[in-house]
Amino acid sequence: MNIKKVDYHSILKLLEEKGISPSFQRIKILEYLLLNRTHPSVEDIYRDLSSEILTLSKTTVYNTLKLFVEKGIVKTIGIEKDFARYDIDTSPHSHFKCIKCGKIYDLKISEENDSNIGEGFKKFYTEKYIYGVCKNCR
Repeated sequence: MNIKKVDYHSILKLLEEKGISPSFQRIKILEYLLLNRTHPSVEDIYRDLSSEILTLSKTTVYNTLKLFVEKGIVKTIGIEKDFARYDIDTSPHSHFKCIKCGKIYDLKISEENDSNIGEGFKKFYTEKYIYGVCKNCR
């Protein structure tokens, strides 16, 4: 985990603005996401926080992330085949996964032309996953 700090009052304010009750677990999970922009899974978050929060369960992590997704604090990314990862950056962007080291990178790529989707369809967002070898593994 990173040693950086996140302003506790900013976390409380964000949760309050989204209408979320600021439980200890929710605060710590949001702090974790802000400090670890690695697209973690439920398992990653549970593993890293369970020694600090002895009462934490995977169900609590899952339910908290589900609530954060519903409220627009995080988004789910489906770059893995077997499980979801979570991204604190909800701005439009794509993801690149290195097939050697497994690291996931955020990419700012211009979105495709909306006219390509056909008449009668309304686009809400685009998810784009790119798989390859990162600059560190080449």
